Amino acid sequence: MMKIVILTGAGMSAESGLTTFRDSGGLWEGYDVMEVASVYGWQNDPDKVLRFYNERRKQALNAVPNKGHKALAQLEDYFNVSVITQNVDKLHEKAGSTNVIHLHGEIDKARSSVDPDLIYNIGDSDIKLGDLCEKGSQLRPHIVWFGEIVPMMETAIKVAKKADIFIVIGTSLVVYPAAGLLEYVSDDTQVYIIDPAKPDIQIKQNYHFVGNSAAKGTPELVQELIKEIDT
Repeated sequence: MMKIVILTGAGMSAESGLTTFRDSGGLWEGYDVMEVASVYGWQNDPDKVLRFYNERRKQALNAVPNKGHKALAQLEDYFNVSVITQNVDKLHEKAGSTNVIHLHGEIDKARSSVDPDLIYNIGDSDIKLGDLCEKGSQLRPHIVWFGEIVPMMETAIKVAKKADIFIVIGTSLVVYPAAGLLEYVSDDTQVYIIDPAKPDIQIKQNYHFVGNSAAKGTPELVQELIKEIDT
C-alpha cells in the first residue's frame, strides 16, 4: 500500500473558524504572540498565558472539521496515511484520521512544567494557577512555544522519509523546523502543495501546486489520487 504523508498548517484549521497569530501581524486574538506563546511569556505572566489557552481550548473543541479534514480521512481507505500537523486542535481526529503527529502539542492536554513527559488529558477543562502535577509543579498547556524544542520532530522526519506522496496543506513553509520536513522527502516522491498563495520556496520538478484553499483543494486532490489508484 502506498504511503501518503501530509503536513498541515494553520490554513487547514482556519476554514473551521480557528485563527492563529499569523492572521494579523503577530497578534493572536488581540494578544501579542510573544506574550502568550513563548517561554518568556510564561515566565513573565503565567496567569495571562493560562487564561489565553483556556479560551483557545474551548474554541478548538467546539470547532467542526471542514471538507479538507474529511477528505484526508477518506484517504485511509486506499493508502497508508500519516498526518503531521502544526495545529494543536483535534480536527483531524474528529474527521476520522487515525495516525496524527502533533508537532506543536495538543490543546486538550496539560503537562508538568518540570517534567515534559507528565502529560494529562483535560478535555475542555481550564488550567489555573495552583493546578499541580503529581510532582508538585504547576501545570501548563501541552503546547510547544517559541523558544522550545519540537519533541515530535524526529518522529516526523522518519515518517516523511518513507513518503511515496507528500502533501502540504495550508502552511507557508516558513515556520521551522516543520518547514524543513520537505528536505527529507525523496526527489522521487510526488509533492503536492495546496495553498491559495504559492509559497516562496525552491521549486523542484516533483512539486505540484494546487492554488486553492484547504477545504476546496484537498477534496479535489484526494479524488484525483483515489481515481489514479482505481484505474
